[in-house]
Amino acid sequence: MLPAAAVFHFPWEINSVKEGGSVRTYGRLVCYQPEESRATLSAQHASKEHHVVVHTLFVEPFNPIIGAQYIVLGETENTEGVGVMVRARVLNCVDGVNIALLQKAINEQRSFFRERECKQAKPAQPADAT
Repeated sequence: MLPAAAVFHFPWEINSVKEGGSVRTYGRLVCYQPEESRATLSAQHASKEHHVVVHTLFVEPFNPIIGAQYIVLGETENTEGVGVMVRARVLNCVDGVNIALLQKAINEQRSFFRERECKQAKPAQPADAT
């Protein structure tokens, strides 16, 4: 099951997603181990570098470009020795995307969804019948 349309998780939020939860995230490909069907994406947040380990079995064969930006869709799983890993269903190279602008768009989208949920949660107020 893929995430709801256009719902992103930042790479530094992946550890907070429950096991089996659907995620959509991004990062720069820093390592690919074909013998283990494993890739590592990296993203900078503040002064810290965050890594997302991706299981690539379902998207192979794929032609990795080390240093390129990728977007991954998949499910999280806890793996011994690795921690949280994303089992990729989709892994797309999106090299050239403006990451700062993507982050801003994700935040704006989250604000929109929050605002929409608040409006839907409020009971409809009846009009004055005078």
